[in-house]
Amino acid sequence: MKQEEKGYNENWVIEAQDVSYAYEGNEEKALDGLSLKIRRGSRVAFMGGNGSGKSTFFLCLNGIRKPDSGRICIDGKPIEYTRKGLLDVRGKVGIVFQEPDNQLFSASVYEEISFGILNLGADEEMAGREVERVIRELEITPFQDRPAHALSGGQKKQVAIADILVMHPEVMILDEPSAALDSVHARKVEEIVEGLTGQGITVLMATHDIDYAYRWADEIVLMHEGRVLRQGTPDEVCADGRLLAEAGLEPPAVLRLYGCLKENGMTGNAEKLPRSTDDLISLIRSGGNKRTDG
Repeated sequence: MKQEEKGYNENWVIEAQDVSYAYEGNEEKALDGLSLKIRRGSRVAFMGGNGSGKSTFFLCLNGIRKPDSGRICIDGKPIEYTRKGLLDVRGKVGIVFQEPDNQLFSASVYEEISFGILNLGADEEMAGREVERVIRELEITPFQDRPAHALSGGQKKQVAIADILVMHPEVMILDEPSAALDSVHARKVEEIVEGLTGQGITVLMATHDIDYAYRWADEIVLMHEGRVLRQGTPDEVCADGRLLAEAGLEPPAVLRLYGCLKENGMTGNAEKLPRSTDDLISLIRSGGNKRTDG
């Protein structure tokens, strides 16, 4: 990889610098001077109300939308909006839309998963090996020959993730991955996401579920009106009640319960905030004197 950009730091897989974008016919900017950096291999939850700019920023990261001003760098290199440049960025940055029907087109699940890697130039033999690998990993084998439109919502989400994973992306973007799924399929998607980070893939996720974001993410990016209100660790962001309220969010339930218990002397002198109900239970049982796991 060429490191031509001045000030390039290999720890940052994504750098956005003063990015603005407005949809045609809309005076209000969907993105308004957004700047941030994403650390390689991290798990980042993007949070904010509808219209805060999360989905638009994701589309810009994948090259589907081109910023009106500012720039986005992947691996220290600005996105180039040529056919070659866009193929390059889409081989590195994959996006799974909130509605999987928006990206599933092929006659069968197997053909659907094959399409992206073949489009990137892989030969039939290599593509076949990679497709079989992903189908096994994501437990898609039972429905690999079925038409995508005949699948359940959870199965479609699995296939949409497989579409991207087969191309070995550096970054996986998930826009509300558990939206409209039942608890069984939502848990399955969560398990798949855990597997992604275990492979070293940087995972960016838009979610309205602050309890999940708080226990899952390495960082939370809080957005409002196309800008970053705050980027930091879950503890840093979720402790700022004023900014959460500005973004239309409440603190995680576990923190609200922890605060209530602490007022009543039931947590002792905890050294670390609980990230989950299991953490909180352990804290109560130990009298708050032992350090909890994150």
